[in-house]
Amino acid sequence: MSKTASSLRNCFFCGRHITVGHGIMLVRNDGQVQWTCSSKCKKNLRVLSRDPRKLKWTAKYAKGGLRTKK
Repeated sequence: MSKTASSLRNCFFCGRHITVGHGIMLVRNDGQVQWTCSSKCKKNLRVLSRDPRKLKWTAKYAKGGLRTKK
């Protein structure tokens, strides 16, 4: 089975792989497309405005705290 461009999506919030035919697409006013894998990720992104680097269940979690430039 060959991989197409549509099967190479990752969740914008948690970073998980999204299978073909699943997920929620959000197109912002500036043209940026954001795919989310579930309503949980959608709510954390849009409604709650959370940072995925602070949540342990995401793949984008930064262990040891957030690193900022000095």
